[in-house]
Amino acid sequence: MNSGSDVAAEVLGAPLQLRCGVTLRNRLAKAAMSDSLADGTGQATEAQARLYERWLDGGMALSIIGEVQIVSGYPEKPGNLVLDGKVDEAAVRRIADLAAPTGGHIWPQLGHAGAMAYPPISDPVDPSALSVDGVECAEMTVAEVEALPAMFARSAARAKAVGFSGVEIHAAHGFLLSQFLSPLFNHRQDGYGGSIEARSRILVDIIDRVRTEVGPEYAIGAKINATDELDGGLTEADSLVAIEMLGAHGVDLIDISGGTYFPGAPSSSDRPSSGPYYADFARRARGVTDAALMLTGGVKTRADAFALLEGGAVDVVGLARPFVLDPDLANEWIHGGGANPIFPRFASSPPGGVTAWYTMELTSIAEGRVAAEPWTPESAIAEYDKRDAERAARWNGRFGRAS
Repeated sequence: MNSGSDVAAEVLGAPLQLRCGVTLRNRLAKAAMSDSLADGTGQATEAQARLYERWLDGGMALSIIGEVQIVSGYPEKPGNLVLDGKVDEAAVRRIADLAAPTGGHIWPQLGHAGAMAYPPISDPVDPSALSVDGVECAEMTVAEVEALPAMFARSAARAKAVGFSGVEIHAAHGFLLSQFLSPLFNHRQDGYGGSIEARSRILVDIIDRVRTEVGPEYAIGAKINATDELDGGLTEADSLVAIEMLGAHGVDLIDISGGTYFPGAPSSSDRPSSGPYYADFARRARGVTDAALMLTGGVKTRADAFALLEGGAVDVVGLARPFVLDPDLANEWIHGGGANPIFPRFASSPPGGVTAWYTMELTSIAEGRVAAEPWTPESAIAEYDKRDAERAARWNGRFGRAS
């Protein structure tokens, strides 16, 4: 490597101590993805464990398990892990125990899908009543909102009990807590709606309750949008206020992303990009909090990651799809030649096809096999939908439908 590469390796490989005392071994994290590898009844699987073992062996500091549900009633997909009172703790501990021997960390991303709960297995809810693009939601009652902090705290306590070193609270991408932050979805007239401070109230109440439950030396992260990228949605100015509040309430790592998976909205992860998303916003966020910052989205090269860290915009770089393309990417960027992943190009894709393609590639890694025929977005989404339909039947057989 040349001298410039040596500097990049030093920056990418530098350890980071979070405010709670947890130390990340380097500055590269596998950002949350919906791995869709639970068994269809909310339980962890051996395939899921193999996936996170493979990623940890690839050298990343932190791997976040996406879309882990705090309750069974409002999942994003029927392949989600559910960290509730019925969880098979031994199966989840099998995943958590992978981290310590490697020096890495695994955190579950705790969430509630809200209006984006999977309709075949849920009756979606929203901060305010909603009827748009085929999504029908009832407004949450005050009692239902006030119950959320305890629900998140119970799941965080279970995460700690089975050996995870931290949790990430999901308040991005259009799921429930993101909906509370967004004036496009939150029209409440009580103490949970109106100003950005009021719209952030339930999120900080959750953070406070989780901190009380897990103690001061346990890592708490939060994922938040820089912007919803929707007219009338969360603005960058309001997001900065929410980030300042998160830092003041003891969040150790704030994961900045953006956009929403709400039906009909453009997906940030599928858009063309010439560099990291929201880098300028992250630099402004640096001025409102001393919590560690992570940026997720649009980082495709080692040079992208190095520039974000060396320039001081963030403390951690989050990557998701690059780690699907190359599970050894962290070791390659820190200890190897610094090769970048090669992103596929698709001639066409149905809505959701690219996401399905990555999900099925991720499944191949977890199962240690290569697909008989290379996935296309069309074939991936067909298999993905078929698998979800099978799991939905198992989910409803175990939990019944939420009401």
